[in-house]
Amino acid sequence: MQNALFSGKKVLITAGPTYEPIDPVRFIGNHSTGKMGYALARRFAEQGAQVQLVSGPTSMKLEHPQVEVIPVMTADEMYAACQQRAAAADIWVFAAAVADYKPSRVAPSKIKKSEASFTIELVKNVDIAAALGKEKKTGQFAVGFALETDQELENAQAKLRKKNLDMVVLNSLRDPGAGFRHDTNKITIVKQNTVEEYALKSKDEVAEDILESIKKEWACVQK
Repeated sequence: MQNALFSGKKVLITAGPTYEPIDPVRFIGNHSTGKMGYALARRFAEQGAQVQLVSGPTSMKLEHPQVEVIPVMTADEMYAACQQRAAAADIWVFAAAVADYKPSRVAPSKIKKSEASFTIELVKNVDIAAALGKEKKTGQFAVGFALETDQELENAQAKLRKKNLDMVVLNSLRDPGAGFRHDTNKITIVKQNTVEEYALKSKDEVAEDILESIKKEWACVQK
């Protein structure tokens, strides 16, 4: 069932991990499956939005006439894809687990086991949400995700301010059934003046809760 608020709106979503190559075989990555981002893309499309889903490497599939999937591998590729599309989007949802660091140098050939030890120098990746947050225009709505292990609420509130976000979806790895590699999630939605806590649910149900929360907040922004 379509919702008039989202019908025809352009939504940019990031999903999945990024893989930062060490050599042609190995990479730095994380355990993100992309399930949350894909569930959000599907829900937005079902409610009439035109969705551009910038996806890191994942086994997830989504075929919907109102969803364009843009596959990427690295954080730099994800940033470039988002930067190209962000200005035209009404809503941004940064659900991807972007690697914070990447090797400063990628070895041109496979590093052999005979090398008993080697050191990888890491450099920081671009913070996609923060970089695009500096360019956010009046009327655009930005949602970030935070996966924390301690001082969860304080860190989420800091991210909300620093990255010019309208809301942050907070996960804690201390909650059973939440975070990576699960079909369920337990979230807290953090906004400027409110904190909304939700029970453990399937990621499809969590996606619906997130859309409902965006709906309430964004309706106020549009007035």
